[in-house]
Amino acid sequence: MSHKMQPQATSHILMIRPVRFGFNEETAPSNAFQNAPLAAQTKDVTQAKALEEFELMTAQLTAAGIDLLVYDDTAEPYTPDSIFPNNWISFHQSGKVVLYPMQASNRRLERRSDIVEDLRTRFHVEEIIDLTHFENEGKYLEGTGSMVFDRRYKIAFACLSPRTHSDVLDAFADATGYKIVKFNATDANGQAVYHTNVLMCIGDAFAVVCLQAIADPDERLLVREELEKTGKQIIEITLEQMNSFAGNMLLVYNKRGEKLLVMSTQAFESLTPKQRDEIDDYAVLLHADLSIIEANGGGSARCMMAEVHLPEK
Repeated sequence: MSHKMQPQATSHILMIRPVRFGFNEETAPSNAFQNAPLAAQTKDVTQAKALEEFELMTAQLTAAGIDLLVYDDTAEPYTPDSIFPNNWISFHQSGKVVLYPMQASNRRLERRSDIVEDLRTRFHVEEIIDLTHFENEGKYLEGTGSMVFDRRYKIAFACLSPRTHSDVLDAFADATGYKIVKFNATDANGQAVYHTNVLMCIGDAFAVVCLQAIADPDERLLVREELEKTGKQIIEITLEQMNSFAGNMLLVYNKRGEKLLVMSTQAFESLTPKQRDEIDDYAVLLHADLSIIEANGGGSARCMMAEVHLPEK
């Protein structure tokens, strides 16, 4: 087995164009980032505005030289959160594709084998690892929402929550050879942070992380040390910035090999000039207005992008 360093980022990004996007009642109890008052609009208006945000973001990414693989959602079955494909699938340089168990039953309908088959025409798929059977035991792991990967060192950071179960993490580790760093994280109200990717983003030489959300000092130290061990500069964000989705960013490459850090405008505006400067050393900051998607979906830019790390044919 080669120990060649895998790239942390890719220029191939899978996105799903929403057809019936909206506030998902099934996910709201565990997702404190969904904002019902802001979300109280008619379904048609919500979908129209979300689609507008989606199209602007994809236009921006395409203009920046990202290779977008955009698939249209289908009207049936009804999947209000299909705009966040990073939760049901992940793609790896090894040619492995992982399918994940999801907590909300209406989110399980987002998994689409037709997309995997279509990607096979261009990319090499070695094996499909299906972890969805854990749903029968009420145990979940929601892809790169639940885990934030350091792909170069094969480490997955995961904060435990109703959507991120220890047993499924262990099964993922067995199947992929990843080391798992487990910890607990809570928001300002003491509620478990539903997804790891809202509190941290790992770049190649930097990490943006809300260490404040990790109450246990030993766990906080563990996360810090794991990041520092691999030479990352840690850029800390506050709980307030985390609530503005400042942790929900993704490092991508464009076709020219330039690094871009993609985030929402809300996230960008929450950063201090000093934080922006620090990030700027590593990547160009790219942001899009995702207010409607964020308020209704409780997810932001990172959740909308599933990175296709599969080897090209």
